[in-house]
Amino acid sequence: MKNSLVLFMLLTIFSCTSKKEYKKTTPEWSKNSIMYEVNIRQYTPEGTFNSFSKHLARIKDLGVDIIWFMPIHPIGEKNRKGSLGSYYSVKDYKSVNPEFGTIEDFNRLVEKIHQMGMKVIIDWVANHSSFDNTWIENGNLDWYSLDSLGQLQPPIGTDWWDVADLNFDNYDMRKEMIECMKYWLVESNIDGFRCDVADWVPLDFWEDCRKELDEVKDVFMLAEAENPKLHNNAFDMTYAWHFHFVMNEIASQKKSVYDIIDYLNNKATDFPNDAYRLHFTSNHDENSWKGYAEERLGDAVKTFAALSVTIEGMPLIYSGQEASLDKRLEFFEKDTISWADLSLSSFYKTLFELKKNNPALWNGNYGGKAEVISSVNDSLSFAFIREKNNNKVLSIFNFSDKPATVELSSDNLRGSYNCVFTQNKKEFSEKENISLSPWEFLIYTK
Repeated sequence: MKNSLVLFMLLTIFSCTSKKEYKKTTPEWSKNSIMYEVNIRQYTPEGTFNSFSKHLARIKDLGVDIIWFMPIHPIGEKNRKGSLGSYYSVKDYKSVNPEFGTIEDFNRLVEKIHQMGMKVIIDWVANHSSFDNTWIENGNLDWYSLDSLGQLQPPIGTDWWDVADLNFDNYDMRKEMIECMKYWLVESNIDGFRCDVADWVPLDFWEDCRKELDEVKDVFMLAEAENPKLHNNAFDMTYAWHFHFVMNEIASQKKSVYDIIDYLNNKATDFPNDAYRLHFTSNHDENSWKGYAEERLGDAVKTFAALSVTIEGMPLIYSGQEASLDKRLEFFEKDTISWADLSLSSFYKTLFELKKNNPALWNGNYGGKAEVISSVNDSLSFAFIREKNNNKVLSIFNFSDKPATVELSSDNLRGSYNCVFTQNKKEFSEKENISLSPWEFLIYTK
């Protein structure tokens, strides 16, 4: 009896120590990355993978590291919105939209991007599919959330009548969804996924999914959601939606610097220290439904772009922003971007080079925390220092349409700095007053 008990204890110990608990790790290559969102349909007159490929050298020169393609899959025809439909109404998870090209075209594009030293993620729509998805045609209606009459239905509470809600209580569907994601890792050698409305999908699915994807290759996962729990064992980066809306409302004078400080002291602290947050002044949703960047931000477009690059998180630039995109792109129709004016490219390139080369601005724990050094009683002006390994970045902003004087105070401020955009040198003491024009900003390095 005693020997049996000892054997049982040894087997239990062996079982516990031999079974390694899975823990996601964020790919190291993403530590100082800049992301670029590609709208293939609108990018060129042809709207194809091959025609987009001609822009890669310019995008690389801009300083981009990760290219995110909006959904590349065939678009559903049943209940289609507009003549071309929504990219997010997926008809077949294992095919490419024939309007964009072939799977061979896409694979060559991915290979070229990799050869240029950049990574690729694709948009993944797990919450819903088109009403004529191949899963439905194959008779898998139980993979979907059905109404009281046993009919397909859109996600409850939405006007998305072109898509059918998926049923995550069905584990056969979950398994096939993960297999489809693996397919793109193997077939096209992509590097990860941007997951649409990720918070509408059960967390345990994403955690199971991440574990299985990492068995194929180390992936990078971005969630279109702002939920700290998604970082635990599923996603590397989440949207900083709240901060984005604060920027929009400061531009329209509905909010002030106080709301930035409140964000840093409260909302931002909800997330793990190693969590990446995605910062942006535009993306496909904001552009098409809320307004292009200048429409929302006015004369503060560059100001908030500079903030989105220097604050903690990864910056995103949307197709056409470097070309001063001045329209809301049609979502369900063809609406080609004009590339005639690329004068903003040098501005973004300067910011992105700073982000990539200065460890103070790197992502997650790789970078430095923001130390606010402007007066807490100032509702118009804002300044902060980020520091890492003797690298320091000082950012100073006037977030108003009036001239302002920024009061700076910190023992950490003292020293000689270089201005990023002018290369002028400036000596700072521990207290300084800096005068700024409306929406003016200054960025210094030390």
